[in-house]
Amino acid sequence: MKTSVTPRGAYPHTKRVGDFIFVSGTSSRRPDNSIAGVDIIDNLGTKQLNIEVQTREVLKNIERNLNKEGAALSDIVDVTTFLVNMNDFAGYNKTYAEFFEAETGPTRTTVAVHQLPHPDLLIEIKVMAYKKQS
Repeated sequence: MKTSVTPRGAYPHTKRVGDFIFVSGTSSRRPDNSIAGVDIIDNLGTKQLNIEVQTREVLKNIERNLNKEGAALSDIVDVTTFLVNMNDFAGYNKTYAEFFEAETGPTRTTVAVHQLPHPDLLIEIKVMAYKKQS
């Protein structure tokens, strides 16, 4: 069983430069290429997209990528989030707070974008972490 997501282009998930780790824009795509937070709600294929589920999965994917570098979410120093619809900000913000606290968490920028690489994606997040190499 495949346990990690394959990048959809010529780029790595992470790039370490000294003690800094840069994590490429990450979505809620799973190793089987399905997307978390997408539910088919009728026999016509109507979809319901869930920003909270997608945000949670994005942050878990980032955590897995950081773990491969010997780092954790607590090592993140800066977050940039791309939302397709700013009306999803409240759900994103609520879920984000499950992982980070205002006093100790990373700096953050959130911007609206026209679209992401798949029509079912509501969110993409890229981060920079700082973890001293041993």
